[in-house]
Amino acid sequence: MTDMAKVFKALGDPTRLAIFELVRECGRDGCTEDEAADSLSGIAERFSLSLSTVSHHVKELRTSGLIICEKQGQRLYCRVAPEVLEELGRFARA
Repeated sequence: MTDMAKVFKALGDPTRLAIFELVRECGRDGCTEDEAADSLSGIAERFSLSLSTVSHHVKELRTSGLIICEKQGQRLYCRVAPEVLEELGRFARA
């Protein structure tokens, strides 16, 4: 079971919420590799943030269980953890 307090705390930051939404949209729409919006460098470019700032926000999203990251070569790609979205949906409907 997901710790909903951690989830809501992570999403309570506007930048993290925007990053989460971008990763979610990319997963749903199937961003091309050229867009790479789901990679840390792609996220940093989209929001004009430093890689270290994006890394911090992604770490918080990972810790809360909202996203899953996987390294491919030198890039780190993120995707939404589907089970957490399901739990959020159940929580919202309850």
